[in-house]
Amino acid sequence: MDKYIFPAIFEVGEIKGYCVTFPDLPGCITEGNTLEEALQMAREALELHLYGMEEDEDEIPSPTPPERVDVPEKGFVAIVEARMPLIRDRMAKKAVKKTVTLPKWLNDLAEKEKVNFSQLLQTAIKEKLHIRENH
Repeated sequence: MDKYIFPAIFEVGEIKGYCVTFPDLPGCITEGNTLEEALQMAREALELHLYGMEEDEDEIPSPTPPERVDVPEKGFVAIVEARMPLIRDRMAKKAVKKTVTLPKWLNDLAEKEKVNFSQLLQTAIKEKLHIRENH
């Protein structure tokens, strides 16, 4: 699915800010010092949580209608939208660190010639997999 909409519970903090939870998604929790920050953090938390569920092939539950969400005394419900194509694209382009082992003499020569190891490895992998475009 390309877009999800889930209700979130915003609870006013004891000192300041807001704690945000998603009743349909246990473990999806965030916070913000201001309402604006809490809304932004809620969207990001929802997107990343759902992305992880998609990657793990977990079943994503149907959202509870907002009027059926139990709201604490110092809280309120807000609807949060996650647009998944944006997060999927961002995560696909995220750099991952790999450790490689080379003979010292080869490493020394490559460094002397100012070889960009990351670029060279990416190029070699693309050639090996017959990939002609950037993904």
